[in-house]
Amino acid sequence: METLINYFETIPSKHRSLILVGGLTLFWLIESGLPLFKFKYNKWRHALPNLFFTLTTVIINFAFAFLLLGAADWVKANDFGIINWLPEMPLWLYALLGVLLLDFFGAYLAHYVEHKVKPLWMVHLVHHTDHNVDTTTANRHHPIESVIRFIFTLLGVLIVGTPIALVFLYQSLSLVFTQFTHANIKMPKGLDKALSYFIVSPDMHKIHHHYRLPYTDSNYGNIFSIWDRLFGTYMYMDREKLVYGVDVFPDEKKNGHIGELLKQPFQKYEKPTLSADFEKQ
Repeated sequence: METLINYFETIPSKHRSLILVGGLTLFWLIESGLPLFKFKYNKWRHALPNLFFTLTTVIINFAFAFLLLGAADWVKANDFGIINWLPEMPLWLYALLGVLLLDFFGAYLAHYVEHKVKPLWMVHLVHHTDHNVDTTTANRHHPIESVIRFIFTLLGVLIVGTPIALVFLYQSLSLVFTQFTHANIKMPKGLDKALSYFIVSPDMHKIHHHYRLPYTDSNYGNIFSIWDRLFGTYMYMDREKLVYGVDVFPDEKKNGHIGELLKQPFQKYEKPTLSADFEKQ
């Protein structure tokens, strides 16, 4: 564990880039061979806007990385934050708690707030208006959302008290998990269900991409499923019934155009409608 922590404390930017590219490539290949849905689309054309937003996310994160480094150094120097106020513990537990709590502040809480605050939902809408969810959808975030997510992660570092090694470990895991959970992969249902008791599984997250409420407002987690189960936001539906997108923004052509996606946050707010299937339950 100490070796792992030391590695992430000084992980080269080149290695972080390899995690991004390597993850995308791996899950792209897997979903091509074991697809959950056989989308009738040009995979490369579909990937173009998603890769554009992946690039803007990378640029924003690198541009503000000095703030994360400064915050992580400050909490370490001042012994500040939740995990530094707890009794001394084994390194593996310290790392697990650090990543677990960062996952709450940087992913679950940020995601939940984006769904509940109307202007933020319109920003987050760019991620939800993909009609063919695959691994490239993972980082399809409007630049404004990338800034919002960064702010939540920064606050998480300050509140949790994580050193930079745990911050980089969390970000690397978060990246791989989001590529994994968005990938158009058909896993055995039993395995997917079993995984969902501990981590966010592909089927669990894809329910969140269903085009109607209340499924859209569920399963906010990124790495660990505990937060959805703890706060009552976990939902289940048969994956064969999934329909991707947002029902009140149905124009697939516009939703695949970079220029239109950049303008999406500034459209008139429209809330997804309640699923008739859910009402019958």
